[in-house]
Amino acid sequence: MKQIFLLLIFFGSLAVFSQKKEAKLNVYTFSEVEKIHQQKPKPVVIFITTDWCKICFGMKQTTIKNEEIIQLLNEQFYFIKLNGEEKKDIIFLGKKFVYKPTGTNTGVHELANELASSNGKIAYPTTVILNSSFEINAQLIGYYKSKKMIKILSKL
Repeated sequence: MKQIFLLLIFFGSLAVFSQKKEAKLNVYTFSEVEKIHQQKPKPVVIFITTDWCKICFGMKQTTIKNEEIIQLLNEQFYFIKLNGEEKKDIIFLGKKFVYKPTGTNTGVHELANELASSNGKIAYPTTVILNSSFEINAQLIGYYKSKKMIKILSKL
């Protein structure tokens, strides 16, 4: 009887201690950021991806899920995810941005183009950092590992 009781305590404690609380990233829309930015101005991080981009998916699964990055983003920034091929209209800073088809079943959203284009082209993923005046501070093109992203976010 003692052995069963000890086993129950042992496995029960394992179950309790093995459950790790996952940090939750606060993700906003452009309209939400405009509203809350008026009360509490902070820089904005916009993660621009597409559904078909494997590198974007990898960065979502690693860098964006890093607990230290989540903490930095939640405390010091407003974080927005933007699909570069989003078909919904987005109103930001008083301007309406729309999806622009570029061919059969292809296209790019005007806002993604405005924020992420470099030399007239967009590479996915692109992480754009806007200062508290909504001006582009940085365009981080491509995959960034957690350590490098932490350094960049900490400097800003």
